[in-house]
Amino acid sequence: MESNCIRALADTKQIERCKTLLNEMSPELSLLAAIVNLTGNETRLKILYLLQLEKRLCVCDMSDILEMTVPAISQQLRKLKDGGLINSKREGTTIFYSLASKNEKLLNEILSYSRNQI
Repeated sequence: MESNCIRALADTKQIERCKTLLNEMSPELSLLAAIVNLTGNETRLKILYLLQLEKRLCVCDMSDILEMTVPAISQQLRKLKDGGLINSKREGTTIFYSLASKNEKLLNEILSYSRNQI
């Protein structure tokens, strides 16, 4: 795609400042992109919402609530866990899932935005 920029003079200081800032922010922006990518799936977003609301749930509870099979829910839980958005804790034979504290503030912002738009 051809660029038809009509700028007379480039602000080289601004360009270099922005490039430097992007390089410095690259790890944080990559993390944010990964989180947004994970929350972009409706089922995963519903799971995160439920975990925010209830604090912890087992896969069977989520299966009943979302009216999906346990394997389907488990697949989504695996992606969320691999992405660092949720934790799991075994209690006897049951595994409970909860929001990971390291990303909880950001997830709360995303989920509260959703509630405020309804």
